[in-house]
Amino acid sequence: MQPRYTEPGTADRPTQRAKSGAAGSEVKPQEKAKETTQKSVEFAYNAPQAKSVVVAGSFNNWDAKKTPLQREGDRWKARIPLAPGRYEYRFVVDGHWITDPNSKETVRNDYGSTNSVLVV
Repeated sequence: MQPRYTEPGTADRPTQRAKSGAAGSEVKPQEKAKETTQKSVEFAYNAPQAKSVVVAGSFNNWDAKKTPLQREGDRWKARIPLAPGRYEYRFVVDGHWITDPNSKETVRNDYGSTNSVLVV
């Protein structure tokens, strides 16, 4: 195999990624617009005896481990940024899926129970 030809000085020429900062920290215009339209939404659940509380929904692909809430006294809370839209979610309390009792709207799901609805 023959060695590849490179122009003198090209090896130390910064790449586009290196110019943008550490590990691609540059924010693209469309991402910047997305960030500014997102709203910080607080999820809270009262469960003094719970060992863990997670919120899972259409905003995180129903991942029961992705968005844990943090204990604050008897309540569990998490703030997450969400773009405007309609989302369905449930709390997972110690492994049990629970509809938010404070949700103003719910819809039936395919599992015989209901999902809470959040409109941002």
